[in-house]
Amino acid sequence: MKDPNYHSGRGAQINTSNRFLKDSYGRDHAEGIDDWTDTPSATKYTEQEAKSIVNKVESPDLPMDYSMNPYAGCEHGCVYCYARNVHEYWGYSAGLDFEQQIIVKKNAPQLLRKFLSKPGWQCTPIMLSGNTDCYQPAEQRYALTRGILQVCHEFNQPVGIVTKNARIERDIDVLREMGKRNTVSVMFSVTSADESLRRVMEPRTTTQQKKMEVMARLSEACIRTGVLIGPVIPGLNDHEIPGILKTAKAHGASFAAYTFVRLNGAVKLLFHDWLYKVFPDRADKIWHSIEDGHSGNVSDSRWGTRMRGEGKVADLVAQQFKKYRVKFGLTGAEWKFNTSDFRRPGEQGKLF
Repeated sequence: MKDPNYHSGRGAQINTSNRFLKDSYGRDHAEGIDDWTDTPSATKYTEQEAKSIVNKVESPDLPMDYSMNPYAGCEHGCVYCYARNVHEYWGYSAGLDFEQQIIVKKNAPQLLRKFLSKPGWQCTPIMLSGNTDCYQPAEQRYALTRGILQVCHEFNQPVGIVTKNARIERDIDVLREMGKRNTVSVMFSVTSADESLRRVMEPRTTTQQKKMEVMARLSEACIRTGVLIGPVIPGLNDHEIPGILKTAKAHGASFAAYTFVRLNGAVKLLFHDWLYKVFPDRADKIWHSIEDGHSGNVSDSRWGTRMRGEGKVADLVAQQFKKYRVKFGLTGAEWKFNTSDFRRPGEQGKLF
């Protein structure tokens, strides 16, 4: 039975303190948290003229060397999201602020155009949504992701997209053209086919059924699609690995990946608070299973193990994923991004 203090419609239930702020303040009353409404007070968008959009990725655990994010913070509200901690750099909490205070980089497409126009840029794939989802609800209002894709298409700049939102279907016209040149790859992040679990764990994401429907449409349009089970949480969704992979394959996916849950920084406090409010009857077992996957901790900062975990529980997850990825033909073999057709508008050299 859920804790009576549980607030539906949001992932995080509290605002944790910001490690970078000496002083902090807050207002605590249940009526201040909206229950999945579209009222103007539900989420605040702060528009910003950003200085840069493309960032160098230092992690060897990620498949691309660069990433870009048109938004900071994410209204999807996934309680486990590692990116929550980054919101503290903006002066906010990693908790409710992360999903209620969204920073909009209004000039993101223009910044990307400027970046790609630099003579020193050696074309390599860029990850879109390496931190927060580029198709979160703010995209409906600002269309920055569409603008970014249009720039990428113009330059033949390859880009990899990760999303939990079916809104990506809106851009199928641009994605289809990019797909013809192998300059785009789309990965749908799925954690559960259980709607009761999805609604509390990632309340404002798209249902798995809708994601799969959109995946099929993109695949039919010759756009490479895949599925990310991220994260796998022992005791919550680890048993769903075979089903998710089978469903994804049936809807056109050609590759798959997964991450093992890691609760870094303030996410540890947020997830613990959420877990014991939503699943009090099995919270201890789930928490200890996560610890088992990180040598007694709930997170790990070491390259190579932090996103896969280690130990008996993590090994079982890895074995199960590998088995069914092969069984359903989701290894993603014989495909790579096309970087040879990159061009800056106005350049003629590559035509001869």
